[in-house]
Amino acid sequence: MSPRKTRIKDIARMAGVSIGTVDRVIHNRGEVAEKTKKKILQILKETNYSPNVLAQVLKSKKSYHIVSLLPEPTEANSFWKKHPIGMERAIDELDPFPLALTQVTFDLQSEEDFQNKTATVINLKPDGVILAPIFKSESIAFCKHLSKDKIPYVFIDGFIENTDFLAYIGENIFQSGRVAGQLLDMVTDEKKDILVVNIARNIQNVHHLNNRTLGFLSFFENTAVNKGKKINITISDPSSKTIRTDMDKVIEENPGIGSIFISGSKSYLIALYLEEIGLKSINLIGYDLLDLNVKYLKLGITRFLIGQRPEEQSYKGIKKLFEYLSLNKIPDKIEYLPVDIVTSENVDFFL
Repeated sequence: MSPRKTRIKDIARMAGVSIGTVDRVIHNRGEVAEKTKKKILQILKETNYSPNVLAQVLKSKKSYHIVSLLPEPTEANSFWKKHPIGMERAIDELDPFPLALTQVTFDLQSEEDFQNKTATVINLKPDGVILAPIFKSESIAFCKHLSKDKIPYVFIDGFIENTDFLAYIGENIFQSGRVAGQLLDMVTDEKKDILVVNIARNIQNVHHLNNRTLGFLSFFENTAVNKGKKINITISDPSSKTIRTDMDKVIEENPGIGSIFISGSKSYLIALYLEEIGLKSINLIGYDLLDLNVKYLKLGITRFLIGQRPEEQSYKGIKKLFEYLSLNKIPDKIEYLPVDIVTSENVDFFL
């Protein structure tokens, strides 16, 4: 059994003074005789006394308001349904403390909507912000505004270098792309080609998809066995008609494709296409445990999924902001979460 924590009343008893006197010395307020002060400080040092900071925070009754700015969850992209669960779990655990959360969402396909919602966040006058910086240039502008107003912010799902963020919780995006590359290298014939598919309206401004693709392609520069072509396409419209048109064209022009890497969470769109044309021999790898992605993983059309632990990202983001705001605790700048490699055999353990 660990020894009992030294309390203020224990210090007061050892020093032969009142609890109030000890409290004044600890918090350096009020008049205390120099001899008495030295005696109390010596006892504090000998007993390694540390105050119950959380109790002090609770007693102070200072309230904090955190605002999240994340993509709007949709049926087509249910990945973002997971993040509110993590944030709400953190808020529930911090229930004794005066901490409020406001969730603001934006259209994942619209930079303009993101910009409008950043103004909404600023108008809410938050004490801290949780941010998914999907659109790079707009996120940089928003971060500059937050820094100017001295509002700490935590990144999830990706981070932008050269910004003054408090912390990032999530995958190592570049490295997760390399993991995907290694997986496909193991299951792709040496001479077969590999197709990289980005599904985004403005891929140049969606930094996490770009970084994953760079990581994926970097794996094949030196150590890979596969020597086939690496074909890269961007599909700007996720509609079934556009998917069909673009995929028909690239497969017709490149009949040697043996595997496909989808840089984002919509691998189910490509899996559905392969199912419809009856082409199930191609290895497919994508991201995130969306219901439809899991469906095609279990059907064997998708070979691998890479999980990002969205609930854990947002849960830890709230905790880090709270500790910084209330305890002035500086978190580790970057906390990478494990890269989960999910197959049809282990997927149920992740659900």
